Formats: sequence, C-alpha cells, structure tokens
Amino acid sequence: MKKVNIYSDGACSKNPGPGGYGVILEYKGHEVELSGGEENTTNNQMELLGVIKGLEALKEPCDVTIVTDSKYVTDSFNKGWIDSWQKKGWKKSDGKAVLNKELWQRLLKAKEAHKVKFVHVPGHKGHSYNERCDKLAVEERKKFEIK
Repeated sequence: MKKVNIYSDGACSKNPGPGGYGVILEYKGHEVELSGGEENTTNNQMELLGVIKGLEALKEPCDVTIVTDSKYVTDSFNKGWIDSWQKKGWKKSDGKAVLNKELWQRLLKAKEAHKVKFVHVPGHKGHSYNERCDKLAVEERKKFEIK
C-alpha cells in the first residue's frame, strides 16, 4: 500500500457562518492541495469535510496518516467515540443525537478502503503543513465573507 499523508484544517467565521477547509495530500514528496467552503457552516463541519475530501481524492487503497489540529476528529477515532456512537444509534453518552451524523457517516465510508491513523497537532503552533492548510481554509472562508 502507498503511504500517504493527509494534512487538513477547517476554518469558520462565526459559528455557524462562512467556512472553508484546506487539505494537502503528500506522497513521496509530491503534494496536491484541495480546498473549498460553504456559506453557512460550522468549524466542526469544515474540519470533517477537509478530511473527507482528502480521503475521497485517493484513487486506490492506501496506508493513510491524517494530520489535523481538530481534537473533534482525532479523539472521535482515537478514543473510540465513533464506535460508541454507532452502537448507540448515533447517540452520545448523554443520550443526545451526535451532531454532523451525515458527515461522520460519509467519513466512515471514505476511509473504508484504507488503513487510517489519526494524528493530532496543535493548531497555530508552527507546523508547516497545518499552517498551509489553515491558510487555504481561511482563503476559502473569505470568499463567502465578501458576498
């Protein structure tokens, strides 16, 4: 399997409000940037969508490391929350519905063919790929703020 790094970040002005995501796929020194946004979204939705778009861009099964500053994303997998939510019919431990269920389901489908590891990095702390992804996400968010 090819070893691919996916770096991802999301940004949102107001919450909800205009938002964007930025993604960099890296394989053996080659990079592809992806970005996009929505006029009315949340930061967590953009964090999820960035990871989804990165995984959906892969054309064959890969060994993937996803690097993000979103604890929402990394903890959901690394701490087993997503498994618990599914077992409980997409309910959290407090009995409330899991937010962004459709995006979580899309993410699960996008990662099915791959071996995926989630790695958290602190945001805005000088991690070069995270900073680049943030810049892409903010640029996309600003497109909607101008309207």
